[in-house]
Amino acid sequence: RLNDTNDFPEFTGRICPALCEKACVLNLTDHAATTNRENECAITEAAWRENFITPQQYKRNGKTVAVVGAGPAGLVAANRLNKLGYKVTVFDKNEAAGGLLRYGIPNFKLNKAVIDRRINLLVEEGIEFKYNTPVNFEGDKVSEADVEKALGAKFDAVVISTGTPTARDLKIPGRELKGVHLALELLSQQNRVLAGMEFSKEERVTAKGKNVLVIGGGDTGSDCIGTSHRQGCKSVTQIEIMPKPVEGPED
Repeated sequence: RLNDTNDFPEFTGRICPALCEKACVLNLTDHAATTNRENECAITEAAWRENFITPQQYKRNGKTVAVVGAGPAGLVAANRLNKLGYKVTVFDKNEAAGGLLRYGIPNFKLNKAVIDRRINLLVEEGIEFKYNTPVNFEGDKVSEADVEKALGAKFDAVVISTGTPTARDLKIPGRELKGVHLALELLSQQNRVLAGMEFSKEERVTAKGKNVLVIGGGDTGSDCIGTSHRQGCKSVTQIEIMPKPVEGPED
């Protein structure tokens, strides 16, 4: 039942902000919501542990599909198309699959072995992954020739799931100064460092020994706080445009 509506509950069970829990009727009446996120994680981890999740082979329909982007959207599209019998090839500019799951979310929130376990299963089920392969379609209208040129092969259909790699910037005085970084510059590099990649001193984005200001109070801002502490920052200050949340009733 869980997999009928959720392709990868081992991901959402760890990183979903679980807004449904905040809006749960039980939470509104008794301040004790159903723990949907933890339930998802517990169910799917039990399934992995007890070998209910094993590679499946699907009858092929003779059609091929290219999926551009191996982030959450691309992985779901590839998984569902594969189950329908299409031969799926996934292209991604990065060195491994996962998109923001791998390069935007810190390891302390999502261990990358959890992603690798799922990708290995998708490969065993017939999905092909091509990494370090940037794909650029020029113009608004893309012809079959454009697709073949960009992907190096003919496909019956193309799914473009390139996500939102361009961050919303702040055009304010001082933005160009040294030491001002977008969140993903910090987060993605730190995840690559933990995966064994090396960066020069000039390239390294680190909070070690520094007083850090985080602009934004959402999940990404929280990830930056946690990463800064783990890198050994001197202090962290966070500012947020929204008003301070109303404190809940005492137990």
